[in-house]
Amino acid sequence: MKVIAFNGGPRKSWNTATLLEKVLEGAKSKGAKTEFIHLYDLNFKGCISCFACKLKGGKSYGKCVVADDLKPVFRKIEKADALVFGSPVYLGNVTGEMRSFLERLVFQYLTYTDPPGTLFTRQIKTGFIYTMGVPEEVMNQIGYRQFMDLISMFMSKTFGPLEALCSFDTLQFDDYSKYVATRFDPEQKAKRREEVFPQDCRKAFEMGQRLAQE
Repeated sequence: MKVIAFNGGPRKSWNTATLLEKVLEGAKSKGAKTEFIHLYDLNFKGCISCFACKLKGGKSYGKCVVADDLKPVFRKIEKADALVFGSPVYLGNVTGEMRSFLERLVFQYLTYTDPPGTLFTRQIKTGFIYTMGVPEEVMNQIGYRQFMDLISMFMSKTFGPLEALCSFDTLQFDDYSKYVATRFDPEQKAKRREEVFPQDCRKAFEMGQRLAQE
């Protein structure tokens, strides 16, 4: 059993990365081998719309033809048993790095048939972790669920069942006094970090356990 985590956030030791680490810890507790990949460490761009992955009889049918840092990553994914993705929410969506990664990952397997199908040869479990600086009620008011539902739909159709975890109202800074961020209450943020974020970490650990189950 191999579980791979993909960090779509720029920070390697903050909210998103911490929760992904907990997922992998949970997977390890069930005997899985794990790998953690930071997308910001890789050199790649989004889909370039060359359609080589859709060309009849083409050498790259069902495979992204672009030769960059994602090529070996895609080979690892084809051998993995479970995948978990994580991203902070920036301007109402996942980060640009995660978005570009998902374009390249999913589109190569997506078929232009009616109904659309997948060229991924197996069903595997997937998870997605979203972190955000707003509380759940604000997320619902401004429509974050819409893009999350779209991601869930594409991932489920491509790979198989997906489960998601949202971590709300996260701590953005160590010291709020150093930044212009008057809309946030530093004491409330610190209190939530101490009391609620550990619960999110527990949920992430449990997600990892489920992903690692045969």
